[in-house]
Amino acid sequence: RVMEMLLSTKGITICLFFFVLSLAAAIEIPLSVSQLPTITEQSHTQVAYPFDEDFTIKCEARGNPQPTFNWTKDGKPFDLSSDPRIVPSNNSGTFVIQNRGIINNFQGRYRCFASNALGTAMSEEIELIVPSVPKFPKEKIEPLDVEHGDSVILHCNPPKGIPPLHIYWMNIDLQHIPQDERVSMSLKGDLYFANVEESDSRSDYCCFAAFPRLRTIVQKMPMTLKVSRSNFLKERKPKLLIPPESAGSSSSVTVIKGGVLLLECIAEGLPTPHLSWVKVTGNMPKDEPETENFGKTLKIDQVTAADEGTYQCTASNPMGRARHEFHVHVEEPPQWLKKPEGGVYSVGTNLVLLCEAIGNPEPSIQWKLNGMPIDGRTFRGRISTREISLTNLQLQDSAVFQCEATNKHGTILASANVNVLNIAPLILTPDGENYATVVGYSAFLHCDIFASPAADVRWTKDESIEPLSAFRYELNKNGTLEIRDTKKEDSGSYACWAANSVGKGAITANLDIRDATKLVVTPKNPRVLKSHSILLKCQAEYDSHLKHSFKLSWRKDGDELRVNSTEGGRIILDRDTLFISSVLLEDQGVYTCVASTALDAAEAEAQLIVLDVPDPPEDLQLSENQNRSVRLSWKAGASHNSPVNESIIEFEENRWEPGRWQELSRVPGNDSTALLPLAPYVNYQFRVVSVNAVGRSQPSKPSLRYATPPAAPDKNPDNIRVEASEPNEMVMKWEPLKPVERNGPGLEYKVSWRQRGVETDWNEELVKKHSLRVQNVPTFVPYEIKVQAVNNLGSGPEPNVTVGYSGEDVPDAAPSGVSVEVVNSTLVKVFWLGIPRDRVRGHLRGYKVSWWKTKSMLDGKRHHPEKHFLTFVGDRNYGMIPGLEPFSEFRLTVLAFNSRGDGPESSPVVFETPEGVPEQPRFLRILNFDKDSVTLSWGLPKKANGHLTGYILQYQI
Repeated sequence: RVMEMLLSTKGITICLFFFVLSLAAAIEIPLSVSQLPTITEQSHTQVAYPFDEDFTIKCEARGNPQPTFNWTKDGKPFDLSSDPRIVPSNNSGTFVIQNRGIINNFQGRYRCFASNALGTAMSEEIELIVPSVPKFPKEKIEPLDVEHGDSVILHCNPPKGIPPLHIYWMNIDLQHIPQDERVSMSLKGDLYFANVEESDSRSDYCCFAAFPRLRTIVQKMPMTLKVSRSNFLKERKPKLLIPPESAGSSSSVTVIKGGVLLLECIAEGLPTPHLSWVKVTGNMPKDEPETENFGKTLKIDQVTAADEGTYQCTASNPMGRARHEFHVHVEEPPQWLKKPEGGVYSVGTNLVLLCEAIGNPEPSIQWKLNGMPIDGRTFRGRISTREISLTNLQLQDSAVFQCEATNKHGTILASANVNVLNIAPLILTPDGENYATVVGYSAFLHCDIFASPAADVRWTKDESIEPLSAFRYELNKNGTLEIRDTKKEDSGSYACWAANSVGKGAITANLDIRDATKLVVTPKNPRVLKSHSILLKCQAEYDSHLKHSFKLSWRKDGDELRVNSTEGGRIILDRDTLFISSVLLEDQGVYTCVASTALDAAEAEAQLIVLDVPDPPEDLQLSENQNRSVRLSWKAGASHNSPVNESIIEFEENRWEPGRWQELSRVPGNDSTALLPLAPYVNYQFRVVSVNAVGRSQPSKPSLRYATPPAAPDKNPDNIRVEASEPNEMVMKWEPLKPVERNGPGLEYKVSWRQRGVETDWNEELVKKHSLRVQNVPTFVPYEIKVQAVNNLGSGPEPNVTVGYSGEDVPDAAPSGVSVEVVNSTLVKVFWLGIPRDRVRGHLRGYKVSWWKTKSMLDGKRHHPEKHFLTFVGDRNYGMIPGLEPFSEFRLTVLAFNSRGDGPESSPVVFETPEGVPEQPRFLRILNFDKDSVTLSWGLPKKANGHLTGYILQYQI
């Protein structure tokens, strides 16, 4: 019954369906139910090889009641007990023939019949082939005497045996007889000579026939061929030997569809004929047919209807031609268009069985009932070539119907079991089954039913008697209840009810709903530098009831990562963690954590991105070639997930600094071309380095060389300066041009100089090095200097003028007016008057003050003079002298100095330092003490720095 309820909520119409499904009988009839026999296994064509111990002919069937078995051989009843070498099997139609004695009488076509009270099933025919051992007959073969140029056929006539058959022509030493267009073997195995030569004479032409399935090779008696010289040349036009001329100019050939077509033409004649093939009617196959045996055999595999038609072979030589046509017909064994289909039928229903087959020739159709031809006069139904029908079926109409389609190429058999039954619903699913699934998954509660007539099935839940409503519930055709998108509240007890006109039945089932498994992989989409490490962690939540079946695994790009194949410990799997050390580029990919329980499975993935320096650029090309520029283009290498932000272009030249790469230019990372400025007279090659956030790529392979023509210099030397180590000389120096700045061969430097402020011509000199020494010049005089680059193609631009001074000499005057102002006992201030600028004779560097102690004012003792000095840089006229000894007499001088050295000292000035504070006593000791006194002793100070006037003694309690 179907109930329909319409609910209208806020304008939304919802249909709730309550359903009861009518189920026909299951296709597979339970063995507990009476049923017709069905052949389940049988042998097909079988060969009784002589080396086998026995031969098994199989026939197995099922049915209720248990079937009994009978056999026919060549259409006649065959008794398995008729020969003691036949060993039957219990409860089976299978029997074994033991290989003892002569077994030729077992050869034939067998058919198995399995019968019970309801009907009889019949097997396809089983052919048993008992081959005889192939042998060549013992015979005396007369020698063949022929003349040079004659045609000859050596017949093999191999014995019959199980195919395949392989034929070989060899001599007595088992060497193959050479074959070519003149000498060849036919498909039947005969050896054909289109014309013989004297070298063909021999007495050991042997034909060997090999039967691999019989593991047998047999040899024909040797044949002798004697070829004598002919008195004249027997030239003649071709004549066909296969097919023979007696067959006429054409013949018919029949080939099975899907098989192999072999057409053969062999001709004799002199000179040796050449064979060719054409298709006279229709088109040649798309795939050009292959020829074998030196063009004498046309072969087409997997023949189709399109291969039907007329083929012509032509044998030709300079003397003429011979032709033959083959009319090829493609036929095929029977194939089913419709096979009769049996089933389970209830009483009172109708039956229609169809049987249609195609083939060439058209197959004949024969219907059988329980293995016997149907007599149309006694059969209560209607029968035609392609159809059988019965109305108002009754229990006694149960039977096995067989349909056989036959033409000359074979027979095919189809059986249909018509089981007419009248039984109450038989529920095959056990009662009280427990089911479980997880939230959100579908649950399937099974209720497999066999019934005839068809049963009505409904499901209820818990104590309710109402059938389950629609939406998430679906009743499948086999009685299974599917609950989609399950929720926790779907847990409970369910009942399946089945009923037909004969009876009814029911089972219960219990359903538990578990929590779904959830996964999270962290980090989600990590980016890691090549050769660094990464740790992926898989966090899982699952139902506690499923912990014993919970399993965790990892996959990379869909392929499982196995624990024992992790590259020597570089990849470590530890349940929920995946650790990769020394990450490689090939480690990049999607890593999936897979969790499974007995009820569900979950996946979570992380996209691992491996960062690395770019791959080197490729395919460097030069274009737009100019004297001072060229365009360089390249293809960027893989960026390895970090975009290229810059490309560095480097060059190397092989004239001045071969092998040294220097940076030339930089361009943005998205550029793949650059116009490069070039210097003249350089044999360049270029390379490109790509840079991303990770680092620099390896350099690209170098470009082709590109040489620029020479030119005059574009610039002059920099950093022009004068250095002199001696008075009356001047050394002019400068930074030489870099190799790529030379612009051409023969680089020299044109040096010009003249004294500043004096009207005179420039002095000039050409030099190849980067310095020039000029002697006999006034001391420390300013000069104007110019240096210009010159090569074989011209001069550089007009140079700038630089001022430099000739060599210095030491000052020749001493400071005057030296005086001393005593500040305290250790510090004095010295004053002097500087020397005139023309007496400095160079760049004034400063003044030096020297002093030495002459005597102590305390004891009047003279001291050995120990000189001290202080340097005061720059043009100044005073200085402070610290660290003097108090109460002493000193002498002091002052001199001027320049880069060349020190000038003369001034006359000594004498000064005295006043008394100073004495140093501490050397020691303090206690010599004696008692209860009311103490005796002390101390040492004199190391330096009194004046007249001592007493000591201060301090004490504290």
